[in-house]
Amino acid sequence: MKTLFTYWKESDGRYLGYLNDYPDHWTQGEDFDDLKASLRDLLDIFNADEIPGIRKVAELEYA
Repeated sequence: MKTLFTYWKESDGRYLGYLNDYPDHWTQGEDFDDLKASLRDLLDIFNADEIPGIRKVAELEYA
């Protein structure tokens, strides 16, 4: 499976980012691989539980 994420490098060398489906929930990593591991952890949590307050994106079909 694949998902999109947004990230950037801070002046202290750490990486910040979020899953595009959950832009309100940022995470960080010491390096790019650490950030990706943190993002995978978030995705596992968000997909496993119905957490109050987590905004999700869905597609609606209409005529």
